[in-house]
Amino acid sequence: MTTDHLTITPSVLYFGTPVALLSTENEDGSFNLAPMSSAWALGQVIVLGLGKDSQTAHNLATHPDLVINLPEPAQWPAVERLAPLTGRDPVPAHKQGAFRYEPAKFEAAGLRPEPSETVRPPRVASCPIQLEARAARVQPDVTGEFRVIEAHVLRVHADPRIVVPGTQHVDPAAWSPLIYRSAGQCSGLQARGVKARAGVPARARACLHPQVTVGVAAARCTA
Repeated sequence: MTTDHLTITPSVLYFGTPVALLSTENEDGSFNLAPMSSAWALGQVIVLGLGKDSQTAHNLATHPDLVINLPEPAQWPAVERLAPLTGRDPVPAHKQGAFRYEPAKFEAAGLRPEPSETVRPPRVASCPIQLEARAARVQPDVTGEFRVIEAHVLRVHADPRIVVPGTQHVDPAAWSPLIYRSAGQCSGLQARGVKARAGVPARARACLHPQVTVGVAAARCTA
């Protein structure tokens, strides 16, 4: 039996996933904001995958409240402004040269915080979907390189423009998430201001297709 498939070994297994901005509480009571794209839903629980040394993972181990903010495609520049920033001080050795410490993430990204109703970290006011949540479990993955967070969603806020009138449902025809694509998926597409990531060749950066309403930003959560 023959096949036309190639056997490949990509450095990361990102094939097109929605970007989220996670707001969490730092030890001093200030707030961190970090982009990520390893998330999926199980009922009212969101499962998140974070770098073990990220400020976000560090925060959730001691302060479980968070907000999962979902940006729309037009917000990719704000996500990119967050990409080279970390809330870790001092900057971890493996991030030095690629990241810089920034305590004021909202201001650096040009995003406005908005008070949450059930948790301490603020929402990102301009994100069409905002999920207030609490981490019920934080544990290492099988490799020890990441942290897996199971976050129970407490409250959902949605822009009225994307809600089906008279219902509790988001209209899939009105809502388009910001999508992260990486590792060689951009051949023939238009690159848009995206930083390289460790282990990903420069030619395999994220990009924005010029003909469709799908935004892309580098968003592995290491901040």
